[in-house]
Amino acid sequence: MGDRYNIHSQLEHLQSKYIGTGHADTNKWEWLTNQHRDTYASYLGHFDMLNYFAIAENEARARVKFNIMEKMLQPCGPPPKRPED
Repeated sequence: MGDRYNIHSQLEHLQSKYIGTGHADTNKWEWLTNQHRDTYASYLGHFDMLNYFAIAENEARARVKFNIMEKMLQPCGPPPKRPED
């Protein structure tokens, strides 16, 4: 029983510390938005990937960086309408 409680408390700690880990109330849109933002953040953090995209798109690195940062605002579009209780 102790291991089960320990694993559960560790999971709760991770969910409170890191947004992208999700929780029981995470819907599909929130999960996809977190995945897309993490991906874009990784692209921005890896200089070689940014260079690769710049060469592939025939754009300046600063322009590619700007475009990726704009995509991070709403990567999956506006949030869906929530049903009112």
